[in-house]
Amino acid sequence: MDLSQRARIHHALGDQVRLQVVDELYLADRTPAEIGDLVGLPSNLVAHHLAVLEQTGLLTRHRGEGDRRRRYLSLNHDLLANTVTRSPITAGSVLFVCTHNSARSQYAEAALRDRIGVDVQSAGTIPADLIHPKAISTAAEMGVELASGNPKAYDQVRGTPDLLISVCDRARETAMPFRARHLHWSVPDPVEVDRVEAFRAAFGSINDRLDRLVDALEGRTIS
Repeated sequence: MDLSQRARIHHALGDQVRLQVVDELYLADRTPAEIGDLVGLPSNLVAHHLAVLEQTGLLTRHRGEGDRRRRYLSLNHDLLANTVTRSPITAGSVLFVCTHNSARSQYAEAALRDRIGVDVQSAGTIPADLIHPKAISTAAEMGVELASGNPKAYDQVRGTPDLLISVCDRARETAMPFRARHLHWSVPDPVEVDRVEAFRAAFGSINDRLDRLVDALEGRTIS
């Protein structure tokens, strides 16, 4: 990163509202409307602050895979370094959800279980019959075992999770069956592309997010 880009980033973050936006996006992807509600500003002012962050490369937005009119905002964590406040999360149980529970949420469940001693499950709004074969083989490349799992519906979840994480836009845009803290990770569906590269990209994105989640979980350590 050259000196001028560093200066632009520091200038962009030298505003209380924009710092709050960055903090809110550290663990979860959100829509501009949600950001407006969180920072308590009208849409025109929110748009201004988001544009400043986008111009520095700190913020990107993309079209949702469910409601195509919806845009999700994501941080470029590589540029953030140590500029963001990491708010701790207390959660003894975590539930990952996606549409079919055949790839992304299965991988997130297994990978988090490998990292940390927390009760973790996954489920889908419309569960598939089997875990996708490319999800199993790609997860194995990354040292994560999926073959023993099976897609589950919401009514098969044990108890009520402390933390609910949707890893696909369609699941996020449906009614969530549990009253729990909710984070959204807008990870593109690799099953639609059906290429190994898409599964690697999706699982790599989940790995990065899991690293930040583990760092935020109070009283937990990486195993």
